[in-house]
Order: sequence, then structure tokens, then C-alpha cells
Amino acid sequence: MDGYLLSILGGAWLTVAVAVGSLAVAVVLGLAGAAAKLSGRRVLVFAATVYTTLIRGIPDLVLMLLVFYGGQTLVNLAVERLGYDGNIDVNPFVAGVITIGFIYGAYLTETFRGAIQAIPRGQAEAGIAFGMSPLQVMGRIVLPQMVRLALPGLTNNWLVLVKATALVSIIGLGDMMYRAKQASGATRSAFLYFLLAALVYLAITSFSLVALRLVEKRFSLGVRQVEL
Repeated sequence: MDGYLLSILGGAWLTVAVAVGSLAVAVVLGLAGAAAKLSGRRVLVFAATVYTTLIRGIPDLVLMLLVFYGGQTLVNLAVERLGYDGNIDVNPFVAGVITIGFIYGAYLTETFRGAIQAIPRGQAEAGIAFGMSPLQVMGRIVLPQMVRLALPGLTNNWLVLVKATALVSIIGLGDMMYRAKQASGATRSAFLYFLLAALVYLAITSFSLVALRLVEKRFSLGVRQVEL
């Protein structure tokens, strides 16, 4: 029991690493997608719309298998055409982070877009009128408010993303869920080890919720709430 327990807890660190890496990818893609949708350029708006529509319409499991196995096939076909005879294996950690980040980048695109649109246009126009460059307006006026407005949606996406990391177990990455399955198979105590994994996931999401609520309060300092 103790050995399997330590193994599962050790896998929890890998689960957190996958989640954090995926969030970083998702934030970058979300910001890029939101900027594309708000750019007013038809090509960019169309590309971002296709991205968010397709990703949100395909099951996460299908995308995970598609990226891991399909991506590995495409990489090997590409290097074979370049004259390389060896076989290249896609790293499960990299595949998991890219896939989950790619999926949740579509959700964060809408989160960031909505947050930016909630900021009154007059504030950006006032910044331009005072001699600020568009980059300064973005960094000093838009982004700080966007973070505050996007935090509730970002929190919800993060909590779901953490749970989605369990999918990496199907591509052979030794995360917490993968080790729980190994322990349950070896001891035939599936309920015990899966329950333990569930409690660790609950602990991670609960801690995250408290931490993000504190961050949200910090960004809301000085903001007066108007009750209608």
C-alpha cells in the first residue's frame, strides 16, 4: 500500500506539470485567437472562428489520440522524405501539453474576447488622445482590466483543464491516473486507488480555487461594484 501510495502522489506532480504547461499554451493561443477575432480582418476572424468551432466540437479524447498517434505518423513520414531512416517517437508529455493547451486555447479565446469587449472603448480612445501608442494602450489600459474581467472564466477553464489531464494516461505518460491504474491492476483494489486519485484531484482543484479567488480579489482592489 505505502509503495503504491507514494507512486500515485509522485504522479500528482507530473499531473500538475502537465496542467501548468497546458495552461501556458492555452493562454498564448487564447490571446492570439481573441486578437484575431477582434482584428476586423476577415481572414483572421475566419481562421479563429474555425479553430474555436472545430476544437470545441471534437471530443478531447479523440484529439489526444489524433495528436499523439497521428502526429507521430506525420513526423516520421516527414523525416523519411528528408532521408532519415530512424523512427522518431513523440514524447507523451509534450503531446499531452500541446493537445490540452490547444483544446483549452479555444475556450480561452472566447473568454479573453469577451473580457476585452467588456472594456469601454472610450478608455482606449482616451489613451490615444493623451499620446499613448497602441502598444502602450494595450499594456497599460486594456490588459490589466482584461485580466480582472477574464479571471472568473479563466478559473473555470483551469479547473476543467486540471481534470482533463487524466487523458494523458491513455498515451502512456506516468501521471497520477496512470499510476492509479497500475496500482489497481496489481492489487485488484481499483476502488481504493481510484478514490485516492479522485481525492488528490479534488485537493488540487480546491487549492487552485482558493488561490485564484485571492488573485481575483487582488485585481478587484479599487473597483467599485455597482448594484442595479
